Amino acid sequence: MEKFSLLDLSPIPEGKNATDALSNSADLAIAAEKAGYFRYWVAEHHNMTGIASSATAVLIGYLASVTQTMRIGAGGIMLPNHAPLMVAEQFGTLASIYQGRVDLGLGRAPGTDMATARALRRHMSQNDSFPDDVQELIGYLGDMPESASVRAIPGVGTHVPVWVLGSSLYGAQLAAYLGLPYCFASHFAPDMLEEALYLYRENFRPSEALSRPYAMIAAGVCAAETDAEAELLRSSQLLSFANIITNRRGKLPYPTEDLASKITAPVMARVQHMLSCSAAGSPSAIKAQLGAILDKYQPDELMVTGMIHDHSARVRSFEIAAGVLSELQEPVKAS
Repeated sequence: MEKFSLLDLSPIPEGKNATDALSNSADLAIAAEKAGYFRYWVAEHHNMTGIASSATAVLIGYLASVTQTMRIGAGGIMLPNHAPLMVAEQFGTLASIYQGRVDLGLGRAPGTDMATARALRRHMSQNDSFPDDVQELIGYLGDMPESASVRAIPGVGTHVPVWVLGSSLYGAQLAAYLGLPYCFASHFAPDMLEEALYLYRENFRPSEALSRPYAMIAAGVCAAETDAEAELLRSSQLLSFANIITNRRGKLPYPTEDLASKITAPVMARVQHMLSCSAAGSPSAIKAQLGAILDKYQPDELMVTGMIHDHSARVRSFEIAAGVLSELQEPVKAS
């Protein structure tokens, strides 16, 4: 692992609202920069009561304005919801303001339910245009000639780094074919992680963007001074995932010491599987767990994420994780 980074879904806790969540994200970004995180990403979701990052490009601009050096980006923009030109203009604008600090991760899913997807797109196409849309978007951010009939302004010539995101083999194959960096969403969908990394690394074709494969994986983290405290804090995320599975979506629940009465055994088994690529506990515990993940998958970069109801406890969790990851970090090898 050469670098470690942070994914923030800007969760809205029970008892709070979107204003609180966005303010918390700004505060967390400032703390993450101080703690040594290399990049800070937010993700596009829609029609979700507990997530405030729907206007992802707007939020990136806000977070970039309160930080100084850390890269800020999208993990990701759900490209089927948008025209490539619009995304190029938005991120070209961000890159023109915050030069050298903006990332653009692209996902193929809608990031919402189908009814909301229809409301976002205005029409639904049966054709999968994701590969073509990715290449069109990269073209808008590149060195297009002035004679081109359509250009992104701002955008052209900014060369915003584009990532392919995925939780299946599709994204791994596309990223390898296009020679782009790849990020696997193992923090909630770990099943195909090993095979996806293998496919990406074995089939990678060097490009103008990247000379060798660069793979990032995501892992959940919930750290506290003691294992017992971390277990209590993590109960909010377990409840949140259980509510998604049982179609009772809402804000991020308060923590509880009595999970067994709130989540049935079959649902808990599914939640634990979804969150199996994660670390929870005291600093020594998460060091062992994160170390095992790094040893097994050998990512170039690890992105951690986690939802905790209490904001100060969430900031502290990521501070502890940063200290651990700094110890596990390997220096970049000379090329």
